[in-house]
Amino acid sequence: MIDTRLNRTVRLWPLFGLVLGSLAAGPAVAQTAAPRGPSEPQPRLSLPVAASDDPLSSGASTLRKVTHTVRRGETLSAVARRYGASLASVKAWNGLQSNAIQAGTRLTVYVPASASARTASARATSAPASRRPRSARARRAAAAALALREAEEPRFKLDENGATVPDLRAEAAIIYSPETGQVLWEENAQDQRSIASITKIMTAAVFLEDHPDLTREIVVQRPDVLRASTTYLRAGYKVTTNDLLHLLLIASDNAAARALARVSSLGSVEFVARMNEKAAELGLTNTHYADPSGLLNDNVSTAYDMARLIAYVANDERIAPIMQTQYYSLLAGRRTITVHSTNQLVMKGDVDVLGGKTGFIRRAGYCLATLLRLPQGGPQVAVVVLGARSNAGRFWETRHLFNWLATRAQDVFGTPVQAASN
Repeated sequence: MIDTRLNRTVRLWPLFGLVLGSLAAGPAVAQTAAPRGPSEPQPRLSLPVAASDDPLSSGASTLRKVTHTVRRGETLSAVARRYGASLASVKAWNGLQSNAIQAGTRLTVYVPASASARTASARATSAPASRRPRSARARRAAAAALALREAEEPRFKLDENGATVPDLRAEAAIIYSPETGQVLWEENAQDQRSIASITKIMTAAVFLEDHPDLTREIVVQRPDVLRASTTYLRAGYKVTTNDLLHLLLIASDNAAARALARVSSLGSVEFVARMNEKAAELGLTNTHYADPSGLLNDNVSTAYDMARLIAYVANDERIAPIMQTQYYSLLAGRRTITVHSTNQLVMKGDVDVLGGKTGFIRRAGYCLATLLRLPQGGPQVAVVVLGARSNAGRFWETRHLFNWLATRAQDVFGTPVQAASN
């Protein structure tokens, strides 16, 4: 009996030694494993910043500071992708606690000294598929944002004579001198294309041929507004023909175009026929009209024809002031309607716009026909852009062409001209 107990004790003795050893080391183990109470201070969390994105770790000599102004609809993630930085880095550099930003906010971003925004945007487009927008709407928005960034930067190429000329992103464009009839530059200017609402230039010209009473009040009919896409009018509204003319040329209102054709002395069908007759009279041989609004794909022309037409119409004293108007208000019954110009060159006001008209349908792309006057009382030039990739793109293309011409004004017109600001 005694031997049995002794044997058990001997066998258990090593276990006792292990327990005693663990007790000796106990306080250190307990200190690392004990949970922190709710009243104890927690370590402050810091935003993770990649070493390559941290200006302090990268060295000031290899980085440059960029100030980015947030555009409407732009997200913080998009800004980070544009400059090839991480979202956390952009937040840390600007002391942001959340991803929410407002349009107009100025952000500080650090990029490699040799990199540019265009390079960074190219890097952003090669991001892993998991970071790309997944929905079709998000992909379209991302593509539009990329197209806008590209459109903001003028591109040039060498022509067959080795001269530096614009490298166009739109499908067709032209710079035309109405005073000399000279084409100063063109690309695909004789290609016939759908022109969308640039059609409305001829609509205004034909309507005013008979010198109608612009104070005449008319009632908007249901066929005027049916599937009109863009309109501020409703069936039953009472407005003047002067109001319709302003809606036509400022807001590109499709119902206004239909109503003007309907109430004209010609009627809707003969009105379109007269549009084509007048195009032939003006020598616009590659132009054909199918309706007064431009909604139909069959309204076609060329950049060359539209340059000549905008130069003709913008010198009409009844039309030019309307095309130069930024805002217009009218009273329809008890409702006040205020519209603004679809022409951003008119809205910004830093370029002398003598006349212009925008246009867009899916077949045509984004179009713009403008008659501009070069600074310091310079000559008139018609600039037409057809088939641009985005709404903003057509205005940037026009600016780039205008500025390129300004740098050559001494050679072309014999007088120096100041470029427009971007």
